[in-house]
Amino acid sequence: MADMKQNLTCRQALANAFQALTDEAVKAGWSEGDVALALAEIAEERVIEVTAKVIMEGSIHPQFAAAGRHTG
Repeated sequence: MADMKQNLTCRQALANAFQALTDEAVKAGWSEGDVALALAEIAEERVIEVTAKVIMEGSIHPQFAAAGRHTG
């Protein structure tokens, strides 16, 4: 459960900065939908980069390992 708590703490720490970034983009003239989609795409790219790094280093974070074993 420590990983879930750590993830929640990280999300809480990032929430204000994320909202500020979103607000600034909307103020600059982008629609909320465009901003949300762009941020989701950037986040997805980052997840891919981190995953590739993990694979290359030969170590898997327990959270990713558990997700990979999930057969839904």
